[in-house]
Amino acid sequence: MYDVEKIRADFPILSRTVNGKPLTYLDNGASAQKPKVVIDAITRAYEHEYANVHRGLHYLSNLATEKYESVRGIVARFLGVRDEDEIVFTSGTTEGINLVSYGWAAPRLQAGDEIVLSVVEHHANIVPWHFLRERQGVVLKWVEPELDGSIDAGKVIDAIGPKTKLVAITQCSNVLGTIVDVKTICHAAREKGVPVLVDGSQGSVHMPVNVEEIGCDFYAITGHKLYGPSGSGAIYIKRDRMDEMRPFLGGGDMIKEVTRDHVIYNDPPMKFEAGTPGIVQTIGMGVALDYLMGVGMDKIAAHEADLNAYASQRLAGLNWLNVQGHASGKAAIFSFTMNGAAHAHDISTILDKKGVAVRAGHHCAGPLMEHLGVSATCRASFAMYNTRAEVDVLVDALELAHDLLG
Repeated sequence: MYDVEKIRADFPILSRTVNGKPLTYLDNGASAQKPKVVIDAITRAYEHEYANVHRGLHYLSNLATEKYESVRGIVARFLGVRDEDEIVFTSGTTEGINLVSYGWAAPRLQAGDEIVLSVVEHHANIVPWHFLRERQGVVLKWVEPELDGSIDAGKVIDAIGPKTKLVAITQCSNVLGTIVDVKTICHAAREKGVPVLVDGSQGSVHMPVNVEEIGCDFYAITGHKLYGPSGSGAIYIKRDRMDEMRPFLGGGDMIKEVTRDHVIYNDPPMKFEAGTPGIVQTIGMGVALDYLMGVGMDKIAAHEADLNAYASQRLAGLNWLNVQGHASGKAAIFSFTMNGAAHAHDISTILDKKGVAVRAGHHCAGPLMEHLGVSATCRASFAMYNTRAEVDVLVDALELAHDLLG
C-alpha cells in the first residue's frame, strides 16, 4: 500500500496556505519540498554536531566526518553502485557535469571531435559542452525529439560517428517528462568505444536507478530535487574514467602533498573534492535518499504513474490547453500553453492566487523551446506527495485562468 496522506504528513510545508488557499505544490521539477526527517537532521547537524571534516582529531570533527562520508555509501546504494569510491560529492548536477567537461573532456577533445546530445537537454547538460565548442572547436551533434516528444534511442546511436568522443543525454526531460532509453544508448555506445554521460537530475527522482545496469560512464544527480537540501549532489564516475581525469578545482583535501615545486594529488574521489564541502547539505541529502529508499522507489514510480494517467486525462479535457509532449511512459511532468495570447507568466500568476505553484518560463531548455516554437510554457511537475485531488485543483485553476485570459 502507498499511503500518500501519511507521506504528506512528513512534509511540514504541505500543511500551509498560500493566498488563503491550501498549498498545491506542483513545482517539483525545479525543486522538491523536504521531509521533516531531513529538516531535523540539518538542524541537529548545525546545533549539536558541526565541525569541519577530514581535518581534525577531536570528537566533533570525527563525528562530522563519519556522518559526511557515510553518505557516499548511501548514494552508491541509491544508484546501484558497488564501489562507493566511484561517487564524487558535488553541489549538484551542474557542478558534476562541469567536472566531466573540465576534468575529462577538455584535455582529451580536439577541434572537430564530436559530442552527441539531444534537443531536450537542460542547460546544465548543454552549456559545459558549448564551452568546449567555443574554446576548442568541438562539434555538437543534436538529436531532435519525435513528434510526441520522445527521443529515439536508435537515432542517438546512429549519430555516433568516428569523431564522436562523448554522448551526453538526459534520462528524463525536465520539460516534457520524456523518459529516454539510456540503457540501450549506453550499451550501443560502449560497443563503439564511446563513453556516455547521463543527466539523472529528473530520472533519479521518478524511477529506480541502477547505473551499472544502465552501463553509463557518468551519472549526475542533484540533492534538492531528491527532497534534500540545495547545494548538494553527487556524480557517479566509472573507475576507468576517474583514472583519465585531471582535477577540476584545486585546494585543500584534493592533495596528498604540496611543495614549492610540485603537487601530488589525492586518490579519487577526494582528488575531485577541493575545499571545505557542503557538509550539512551532504548529510541532509543522505537522509533524504534513505527516506526515499525506505518508501521504495518502485512504489513512488507507481504512484506517480497513476498521477500521470489521471492528470493526462483531466488536462486532455481542456480543448484550449496545449500540452507539449505525449511520449509513452513519460514522467508526471506537464508543460503547456493556452490558445490565444495568454503568456505563461500570466497563467502562473492566476494559478498562484488559487494556491497552485507551477513554473513559468523556458525551464533552462532554450533549444527545446526553439524546437517547440514557443518562448515559454507553464510546467506542472508532480512528486511523491501529490494527489489526484491536487490534479483537480490544478484543472479548476486553469479553467479560471482561461476565463480571465481567454
